Amino acid sequence: MTALLEIKQNIKKFYGQYEVYILPVLKFVLAFVYFLWINSNMGYMKQLDNIFVILILALVCSILPVSVMMFVGFAMMIGHCYAVSIEVAGFMLVLILFMMILFLRFSGSQNLALILTPLSFGFSVPALLPIGAGLLGSALSSLPAGCGVVIYYFIRFVHAQSAALSDPDTEIAAKLKLLSDGLVQNWAMWITVIAFVAVVLLVNLLRTRSFDYAWRIAIIVGGVTYILVILAGDFCFDVTVSMVPMIISAVVSVLIGLVMEFLVFGGDYSRTERLEYEDDEYYYYVKAVPKAVVATSERSIKKINAEPAEEKRKEDIPVSYKKENISYKKEKKEQKPAEILDNTFENTISETPQEVDKIDFEKQLEESLKDL
Repeated sequence: MTALLEIKQNIKKFYGQYEVYILPVLKFVLAFVYFLWINSNMGYMKQLDNIFVILILALVCSILPVSVMMFVGFAMMIGHCYAVSIEVAGFMLVLILFMMILFLRFSGSQNLALILTPLSFGFSVPALLPIGAGLLGSALSSLPAGCGVVIYYFIRFVHAQSAALSDPDTEIAAKLKLLSDGLVQNWAMWITVIAFVAVVLLVNLLRTRSFDYAWRIAIIVGGVTYILVILAGDFCFDVTVSMVPMIISAVVSVLIGLVMEFLVFGGDYSRTERLEYEDDEYYYYVKAVPKAVVATSERSIKKINAEPAEEKRKEDIPVSYKKENISYKKEKKEQKPAEILDNTFENTISETPQEVDKIDFEKQLEESLKDL
């Protein structure tokens, strides 16, 4: 468990450091796979069914918001439908506008689920999308998830009926009736829409509760709910469903959901704390679940240079003084203060008489008398 926690922390640290570069790469990969799936399931317009066109569109979407990827996908779908017949393209355009006006405009930040829904069917793990949307998104994720199911089944229907829809001898009214019946009376599609919406709402409701292991319980309940709804639709509407592959895909989706819970949430419920406090208007009851983390040791390599050691050696070289200076200082120190005072007194006495003799008092007296 400790090794897994270290791997998780290293992944989060690496993503935090290089998020600016990792996010465009992930968007590029997602756009490339999504456009490739559209061409592989439709591919009627040869101009769009080109790997270089997909690469260019994926590069453009990698530096733009996710909503641009959704609109580019819609444009590719309409283009391929136009290659079948203009009636199919018009029906597809009306269907997309209907979903955008009624549903997608309320879930702007959650519309990534619409792109991931067809891919979940393509990778044979459809239950993973509603479980992941309920864990990582909000209740509004149910709207784009349901719209993604409708688009997936409509593309499958167009692929199955492409010969009849592309026949020029078929009347426009017959084509529109065929498209509307294929959409409205497709009970497998409506059962899957109900399953997706129910799982998203239930998983999101449970994982936001305050009881222990809420995320894990929400994942397991979501997988069981998906299986039960599909089974109920099978019995009520006589829809043919492959039970064993469906159950296996649901179990795999639950396991992947548990991995997502470990990477995203990873709460340590053994150290749960419950706090109570109040202010002037409210009482607060808080449950704090700490994250499961492990202390990682950071190794730092210190580089040692030899140059500072040489400088230190230079500073430690002893300073030699001349013997004359040392002897002079010693004589100065050995001389007593009394001797120093006697020497100075003798000097002043010897100098004073000499200065007095130099003054001629008689001459100065005569000069003053003359002046008088």
